[in-house]
Amino acid sequence: MKDINWGIIGCGNVTELKSGPAFNKVAHSKIHAVMRRNAEKAADYAKRHGVPVWYSDASQLIHDPIVNAVYIATPPDTHAAYAIEAMRAGKPVYVEKPMARTYKECKKMIRVSEETGMPLFVAYYRRTLPAFLKVKELLDQEIIGIPLTVNIRLHKAFGMKDQFPDQQTWHTNYKIAGAGYFYDLASHQLDYLDFLFEPINQAEGVAQNRAGFYSVEDTVSAAFIFDSGVTGTGSWSFVVPKGNEEDTIEISGTKGKIIFSCFQHRDVELITPQGTVSFSFQNPENISQYLIEQVVQELRGVGSCVSTMHSAARTNWAMKRILRKYYEE
Repeated sequence: MKDINWGIIGCGNVTELKSGPAFNKVAHSKIHAVMRRNAEKAADYAKRHGVPVWYSDASQLIHDPIVNAVYIATPPDTHAAYAIEAMRAGKPVYVEKPMARTYKECKKMIRVSEETGMPLFVAYYRRTLPAFLKVKELLDQEIIGIPLTVNIRLHKAFGMKDQFPDQQTWHTNYKIAGAGYFYDLASHQLDYLDFLFEPINQAEGVAQNRAGFYSVEDTVSAAFIFDSGVTGTGSWSFVVPKGNEEDTIEISGTKGKIIFSCFQHRDVELITPQGTVSFSFQNPENISQYLIEQVVQELRGVGSCVSTMHSAARTNWAMKRILRKYYEE
């Protein structure tokens, strides 16, 4: 492809700042059309963002002859269906994370990509952000020696809407999200650790619903092992009180450790016997921009993207393993 003319399916909040504007900032890339089931909202988004065409039907967008690549930014339950339709129509796909509602759906998407020859990318943009690349650089340079273990702690306060069933978002609807907030947020962390330490090959977990606000899990603990030999543990809870929140990933090695945050914009801390060093970074205005640049470059045949359908599917597999006992029961 010489130029990428994007069609966006699902122009909700994630496309307002995190991703949408970046498609028009990357060289040889522009948004040609957007789709939302609510026609009024689709038209409003197109007007505000200067998009030439809008639709309220996804199939119409997919089969627009000018659209030659599709970005899917809907909730997870429609990722597979839209991606498969687009790939069968001869359009490469960039889909939001998690890749799909289930690992089974991920595998079907991969099969269709291989059958059609259409590339499929997933929006795990932390693989391209400066702070996260700095952590990888420190590990590659063996600054903390041999990596031994990684620990994730993500404890978030419950929101007011979580307490009222009629106000809860799709994030706590198993049929839409695949699980609870764990799938939405832990997926970023587990995907990034896959980037650092190779795939997770073993994972076990326990999950509970402790607060009773909704039917899916709200508290999770897990242990896992990477192909590299690094072991990991994680603790997630989405119902702690404000003031008790935590967002930390800690990597320990034979010569020191690295501490950083996944969702908060904090410094990366390197702690060794010589002392503590902090590294500060600036993210792009549209946080997905660097990954979108890689997607465009690969589609144009001048580069490659670090977030693939295979790496993203591995994250769905790991999350399935962690929660399997909770949902099997």
